[in-house]
Amino acid sequence: MTSMKLTFAAIALIGLSACDSNSSLGGLGKDRGAPSSGGISQSNLDPASIAYFNETIGDTVLFLVDQSTLTSEATALLDRQAAWLLDNPRNSVTIEGHADEQGTREYNLALGARRAASVQNYLVSRGLTDARISTVTFGKERPLAVCSDEACWSKNRRSVTLVTGGLGS
Repeated sequence: MTSMKLTFAAIALIGLSACDSNSSLGGLGKDRGAPSSGGISQSNLDPASIAYFNETIGDTVLFLVDQSTLTSEATALLDRQAAWLLDNPRNSVTIEGHADEQGTREYNLALGARRAASVQNYLVSRGLTDARISTVTFGKERPLAVCSDEACWSKNRRSVTLVTGGLGS
């Protein structure tokens, strides 16, 4: 019984840290890959590296409740992703679709699939080939933040672009 309480306490602490306002996904208006200083990147990473993509370009698109439609913030981020991917043709991507904990498992799996497909379609419209892009849906099965309120739910309504191949991080 005590180990079960410790497990729940650890999960709660992880969830609280994920809900921290200083986290990398601080809100819908902020994508963690946005360049600082008026569009000038301050990164010391190799611009062809996966770490550069994740930290400077940004790998996470956020969605509104029950939506798979891309916002203007999402398309701006995806334009940066597409440009980087076109400059790094040896890299492929897997796009993960995620949902918040609201709704049934089946509904959220379908919503995650629509979100991943929306991102895939946008990247293809910007010049990437379907052969470089795969999608997977996790629905609500892999939350980034764990708590039952909008602060967490808004972080879990997302797609994540995972880069493979090319230079490592």
